[in-house]
Amino acid sequence: MILRLSTVLCLSTISSTICFQPVSCRLSTGGVMAVDSYRCRAARGPLHASVSVPGSKSLTNRALLLAAVADGETVMENALFADDTVIMMDCLGQLGVTLHRDAARARIRVEGSGGAFPATESNLYCGNSGTSIRFLGAMLAAGVGRFELDGKPRMRERPIGALMDVLNSQGAGVEYGGQVGYPPVILHANRLSGGHIGFRDPPSSQMVSALLMASPLGLSDMMIQIVGRLISRPYVDMTLSVMERFGVSAVSQFGDDARFIVPPQRYSGTTYDVEPDASNATYFLAAAAIAGGSVTIPGLGRNSVQGDVGFLRVLESMGCDSIVASDSVTVTRGESTPLTAVDVDLSDMPDTAQTLSVIAMFARGKTELRGLASLRVKETDRLSALEAELRKLGASVETGSSWIRITPPSTWRAAQIETYDDHRMAMSFALAGLHGAEVEIKDPTCCAKTFPDYFPTLDSLLDSA
Repeated sequence: MILRLSTVLCLSTISSTICFQPVSCRLSTGGVMAVDSYRCRAARGPLHASVSVPGSKSLTNRALLLAAVADGETVMENALFADDTVIMMDCLGQLGVTLHRDAARARIRVEGSGGAFPATESNLYCGNSGTSIRFLGAMLAAGVGRFELDGKPRMRERPIGALMDVLNSQGAGVEYGGQVGYPPVILHANRLSGGHIGFRDPPSSQMVSALLMASPLGLSDMMIQIVGRLISRPYVDMTLSVMERFGVSAVSQFGDDARFIVPPQRYSGTTYDVEPDASNATYFLAAAAIAGGSVTIPGLGRNSVQGDVGFLRVLESMGCDSIVASDSVTVTRGESTPLTAVDVDLSDMPDTAQTLSVIAMFARGKTELRGLASLRVKETDRLSALEAELRKLGASVETGSSWIRITPPSTWRAAQIETYDDHRMAMSFALAGLHGAEVEIKDPTCCAKTFPDYFPTLDSLLDSA
């Protein structure tokens, strides 16, 4: 049964309340109203707003993990409460860590377990949270016990074998419950022995970050050598920064092969203020690029540890102006300044690719985005998903193993956008309707993965025009 609502619909989620503008809805078999789609809004004119973005998922999950194994208590401010971080909190709770959650104040107090999780056996459900399953897998291997890690069907298609091979070489026993190299995985943890590790072409920087965060709990000095290219290096830099905040230092060297030396150390509880999520900020900065005007994101600034702040440099090359202050970033585009196409390597910030793909629809010329091999193994195969959905809107699209090439539509088409249970597909394609094209986003609640209030926040921004 399909119902059309002309009033605002509110849907409770695990972490907050989402209030959508007019949507298409359905009744579930249990009679509970579920959000089915979101109809995109056009901008009425140039935008002029300051948009507050919730805390970074990447920083929240790193800080949660280190707080859990630290000596003493940690208080996290501006922490993100969304699907991925709630999954991490729930898993840590199953492992015996005490967490005091205050979603209304975006605060988490973690009582550190002093170097090892209290539980020695657990079955952990990680949903589709890559950070949770990879970070927890490595940290569990630094202790002792038997642990099973699994997730959604898509998680069983996301590679974890390269990390498990390294953990196996460090003394952990590894079993696979299905396809070798993919979850579910059973880990027989027996501490990390330390010594030299050669990590060849890791398919995700999350695996490198996972190993780095577990390394201080090893039995001896650990020297990690990345043989081949280290993708998404800014996320590894972020990891090292968070480790330092919790009192652990590492020696790092970047060149043809990245190297890290981490001696045995203990993490110490601290007070940690989570930065706003730079990846989620890109959607609102992109709105200014597409519709014109000016959008400011408070809380991000020149000292941010998040590599996706580099998104501003790409917008500058497309015709926008940007200001990076100590505690904010701003993007501006004048109405008389056209957007122009770019050819850019995004290997250091692949999470911006979907946002830039939608911006490319409004730019003059052919845009090429490169360095995107990791997008094939994200929440969905993002390059294939982008190709399919951009074509629905009238764009000409080509893709390869690690690149996408986009020519804007000569005539825009109305379209229903599939989101593939991928939050970034939903958030980025919501911008496609800013110039008036009829665009409908299916399954908008997938944004709860990292930004439950995304659509209400976007609606508030559009009201500023």
